[in-house]
Amino acid sequence: MDVRRAAERYPGGDPATGIESRHAFSFGPHYDPDNLRFGAVIACNEERLAPGAGFDEHPHSHTEIVTWVVEGELTHRDSEGNETVVRRGDVQRLSSAGGVRHVERNDGAEPLIFVQMWLAPVRPGGEPSYEIVRGIADSTPYAVPEAGAMLHVRRLVAGERTAVPDGAYVYVYVVRGEVRLGGEPLGPGDSARVVGAEGLEAEGLTPAELLMWEMAG
Repeated sequence: MDVRRAAERYPGGDPATGIESRHAFSFGPHYDPDNLRFGAVIACNEERLAPGAGFDEHPHSHTEIVTWVVEGELTHRDSEGNETVVRRGDVQRLSSAGGVRHVERNDGAEPLIFVQMWLAPVRPGGEPSYEIVRGIADSTPYAVPEAGAMLHVRRLVAGERTAVPDGAYVYVYVVRGEVRLGGEPLGPGDSARVVGAEGLEAEGLTPAELLMWEMAG
């Protein structure tokens, strides 16, 4: 189990325009050949957008993009004609496939925090697709078959335990609160990369929210 702390992430964005980013993997100018991916996960970015700030239209291809809002509301528009507002508890997935363009903005009055995870597809190409699951229930898995991955959302109360999925690769990200994972305390923004996960548990030290990716390879 490889624990990565929130403070170790690479800073990015453009604070002067209201955008602050923190990258858990090698990203943009922060090239790290030893931190390119884990399983199918190639990026896990925490984005903070001030009211009125956002990312202008930009392209993606051959990437499964899954977004989880921590606080605030995210406005999404893409070249396939989708326009949605993503809120806390929603799972948004944009399958960029052969190519798609999108805009991400904070059109609300409050600061926006969201976590965006990029996964490498099993096979490149294909047609773009979009999906949003509103208010996904606790313990409900969300499948991303294009990347051979399954997302598990867990919301724990203090003292509650949850099984970490057994798998070749498991990526655990703490959205909020504090947990103990295999004896290791983790706080908001901390993550763990687990190889050959088997019989591992996470315990809520406080009320907490976890995102856990189960991946075959």
